[in-house]
Amino acid sequence: MNAPEYRYKHNTPYVEPAPLPSSAQFLNVIESVFSGMAKAIIHNSNYQSVDECKLAINRYFFECNQAFLERPKRAGKKIWGQEVVKPVFKESNNCKDSHYR
Repeated sequence: MNAPEYRYKHNTPYVEPAPLPSSAQFLNVIESVFSGMAKAIIHNSNYQSVDECKLAINRYFFECNQAFLERPKRAGKKIWGQEVVKPVFKESNNCKDSHYR
C-alpha cells in the first residue's frame, strides 16, 4: 500500500509500520475489536454448532458496521492531537503495566 502508484491512485498517505512490544495487546487496536466481540458473542455461550457461532459473529460485525454507518464517529476524535507532550515511538518506551502477566 506504500507503493507510489497505489498511493496516487487511491489518494492514501504513506504508512510507516511501528513494531509493538511483545505481550502488549492493549496497543493493538484490532485486539479491542476482537475482545469486544468475544465478550458479546463467545463468552458464556452455548451454540449448537460452529455454523451457529459463525452466524452470531457475522451478525455482531454487521450490526456494529450498521451502527457506525448510521452514526459515524471517529474513535479518537476527543484525544488525538491533544497530547500533553508530542507522542514519539521509541522501542525503549514500554508503557505496559509491569504487574501484567
